[in-house]
Amino acid sequence: MAEIGSTLREARMRARIDISEVEAGTKIRAKYLRALENEEWDLLPGPVYVRSFLKTYGDYLGLDSRLLIDEFKRRYERPMEHEVMAMASTARERERHRDRHRSPNRIAGALLSPRSVIVVALVVIVVALYVIGSQTGGSNNSGNGNVATPPTTTTHHSTQTNTITRPQTTTTKTTNTTPPPTKATLSLVPTDTVWICVANQAGTPLITAKDYTAGETIPTLSAKALLITMGNTSVTMTANGKAYPLSGGNVTSLKVTDRGVTTLTTTPKGCD
Repeated sequence: MAEIGSTLREARMRARIDISEVEAGTKIRAKYLRALENEEWDLLPGPVYVRSFLKTYGDYLGLDSRLLIDEFKRRYERPMEHEVMAMASTARERERHRDRHRSPNRIAGALLSPRSVIVVALVVIVVALYVIGSQTGGSNNSGNGNVATPPTTTTHHSTQTNTITRPQTTTTKTTNTTPPPTKATLSLVPTDTVWICVANQAGTPLITAKDYTAGETIPTLSAKALLITMGNTSVTMTANGKAYPLSGGNVTSLKVTDRGVTTLTTTPKGCD
């Protein structure tokens, strides 16, 4: 595929469209449009914005925006963070699988060790000596014949009963009344094609970062904090059960907690 910037510039010039017209039609600033055509990626806010701008600009010019985005990812983006995490998780699973196969052999070796055999032998000897001693003691008692029982002398003593009252101990059961941590909730319904990414406070993606079409179902999310990045504002958003209005049409990054919604000035971790 040809250079991304030259493809955009040539398509615009063939259509005889000025940068100002593209700015009005796409709601993307002219300086960002020129940066795309010149492939000056460091002048753009970040990879998420670049992908969103490429899609909007490419669709406006009638190009295949998906090919432009794939070419940008192939040339300039590092592997996604969730792909690295998936590879590490696979390695850990293989290690646990090997441990499960080694465990029975370790147990069998421990049971058959010389020390275990000696301990078992000593226990058997002690039990045998105990049984022999019990039988010998029973035989000696049976050969004694009649055993004289000494007379029983009854002595009467005056008994004085002293009543001691002990204080009762009251046990107080402490109940943990700490309320559970509150969480933020988020519901998104696209009203037009829009690129959306949502991650939690740790930067772990909660939904797949991709383009969603109008009316496409996005699961309701719940976490201590939700970090959102959207390619545009064609979305109906409900945060903590309340509608949150969106406007402007540009790339938007927000943070939702149980206390409300705040605007972020940089792309959150997990969506960059």
